[in-house]
Amino acid sequence: MRVRTVTGVAGSTAAYHVEGDLVGVLVCHGFAGSGLSVRPAVAAAGHTVAMPLLPGHGTSWQDLEQTTWIDWYDEVGRNLLGLRERCLDVFVFGFSMGGAPSLRLAQRHPEVIAGLVLVNPAIATRDWRVRLIGRIPALTRAVRTAPGIDGDVMKPGVGQTGYEIVPTRAVHELTRLWRAVRADLAAVAAPTLVYRSRVDHVVDDSSIDLLRTRLPNRPVIEMVENSYHVATLDNDASGIIDGSLTWLARHRRHG
Repeated sequence: MRVRTVTGVAGSTAAYHVEGDLVGVLVCHGFAGSGLSVRPAVAAAGHTVAMPLLPGHGTSWQDLEQTTWIDWYDEVGRNLLGLRERCLDVFVFGFSMGGAPSLRLAQRHPEVIAGLVLVNPAIATRDWRVRLIGRIPALTRAVRTAPGIDGDVMKPGVGQTGYEIVPTRAVHELTRLWRAVRADLAAVAAPTLVYRSRVDHVVDDSSIDLLRTRLPNRPVIEMVENSYHVATLDNDASGIIDGSLTWLARHRRHG
């Protein structure tokens, strides 16, 4: 087993790579967060896992301010191609904002990705403030930062997993990523499993509505009853992990 770690937010293991069997799993963490919010428990099944630290994440919000959505996408793309070289089947797991690059990979590399698992994915919002930043990039110079979105967890005792403040320039880049993904949802051929928290104080239902109505293959949507947005660290985490692994085994292309 070969593991590479990068120290990031609150001393977390922000990047995680482990060699396993011929099933590869690429894990995409959320906006302004780190790998701490998406624990690589899938490795317990013996699979090969790549959980990259997206550029500008796991260090400081000032670093995030200097990145673009292309930087984030290119990083997950490199990891996807690395898994393709070593594995027969490759799946992509995405949490929150990580759902957007996951879908983008499925659009651009349909021959590689056997399936997607998304947890409270974000590709849109009804929040007028985010939409305004998306339409008027000059606002990011007038208002440089905004409060972070970390900590939406029902379970007590879960610590910080992301930045307490976020650069508005990165929020603008996030909206650009969303637009690119939404424009080509019809190209997502991979079977898709979505876990959606019944109560989510970060991501509204506009994203799940788009996936339900615009993906060519209707996604399987599992409602999560006892967790908020960061469901991967909340009360339902073990059920999400077990269900994801069962779904993955069912959708392998090379048994």
